[in-house]
Amino acid sequence: MSGSAWIGRLLFATSALVAPARRQAGLPCNGTAGLTLPPGFCAIVVADRLGAARHIAVAPNGDIYVALLSGGMHAGGMVALRDTNRNGKADLRQFIGKEGGSGIALGRGALYFSTPSTVYRYVLHPGRLAPIGPPDVIVRDLPASGHSARSLALSSDGNFLFVNVGSETNSCQQSDRAESSPGRDPCVELESRAGIWRFDANKTNQTQADAVRFATGIRNAVALAINPADSLLYAVPHGRDQLGQNWPQFFTLAQSAEKPSEEMVEIDRDDDFGWPYCYHDPELGHLVLAPEYGGDGKQVGRCNTMKEPLLAFPAHWAPNGLLFYTGRQFPARYQGGAFIAFHGSWNRAPFPQEGFRVVFVPFANGKPAGAYETFADGFRPEHRPVGLAQGPDGSLYVTDDEGGRIWRVMYKGR
Repeated sequence: MSGSAWIGRLLFATSALVAPARRQAGLPCNGTAGLTLPPGFCAIVVADRLGAARHIAVAPNGDIYVALLSGGMHAGGMVALRDTNRNGKADLRQFIGKEGGSGIALGRGALYFSTPSTVYRYVLHPGRLAPIGPPDVIVRDLPASGHSARSLALSSDGNFLFVNVGSETNSCQQSDRAESSPGRDPCVELESRAGIWRFDANKTNQTQADAVRFATGIRNAVALAINPADSLLYAVPHGRDQLGQNWPQFFTLAQSAEKPSEEMVEIDRDDDFGWPYCYHDPELGHLVLAPEYGGDGKQVGRCNTMKEPLLAFPAHWAPNGLLFYTGRQFPARYQGGAFIAFHGSWNRAPFPQEGFRVVFVPFANGKPAGAYETFADGFRPEHRPVGLAQGPDGSLYVTDDEGGRIWRVMYKGR
């Protein structure tokens, strides 16, 4: 299909999706659906037991698209959801594809979906919930092992697609996650992994050789989003593990549970955030040299040339979702701020595992304007938050890949 024909097809499909959805007057929302929320907020369960629900996109008409991991008893692909009787529940479900994946993005009449190795593009047709026909392959042959969540973000103009390609290893050791194993220097993973690649959102059959390596030194940016306020790319990557287990001469297990920080970063072209050579120390408040590369927990070394984060969060919380709120339903203090979904830790022993929440970070002039605060809690043990999306009426949607649930959070007023 020619480029002009494709754009025309997109614009036609988009016309059926951009009509604003009317706010669902009288929608029952009298509780919190098991979550702990700030005063004035309520939540309902839109859908449940979907499988391993990862990232989510909500169309302007209220249709919902969710990426599903495959494995075990879970089917992969995507699920499309529609509330036909306007009671807040998704009563129509249509499954799309069978390959499991984590990334999803909604473009101009198109739906992008990523598996560990491939990014697909489906055309959305007027009036139909699910796409018809096979998708186009936008990106192929991505390295699929290791950290395999290929999170997606579309540029504000829809022309560029940003793809997270996470690292193969924890810290690029010669023997991964082994005690006292030195790091590979240089770390050859950085040639094709541990960074963000920028692709043409409208071109098919691309490989990494066709793309721009937009930023590097990012271990695994599962939480990835464009901020509509400045059209810049932001991420909250997963920090490294096992400082104490692999380097007991420098770190106790208690220190390892609290280090390194999870970081929120603003990503400009050619930025280097330091992985695997550096990590952010929450006590010192800056990047330090990793022990695999000669660090002792205090040395800075080559890390003085790497880009520092905007904000630091507790260690090992596993940030998976990022959303900049542009709605008008929530109180004014939330407008322009960032919501972050933390999947929760697995390696904070000897302390209890932590995270498992959605936090809010106020923003002003493109920067965090205050400390983070917990917005939604109460997910454990049955649920672990992953994806975030904003509905056309300003509601906040949250996915869960443990129980397969989707919540819709709304503001009712005090």
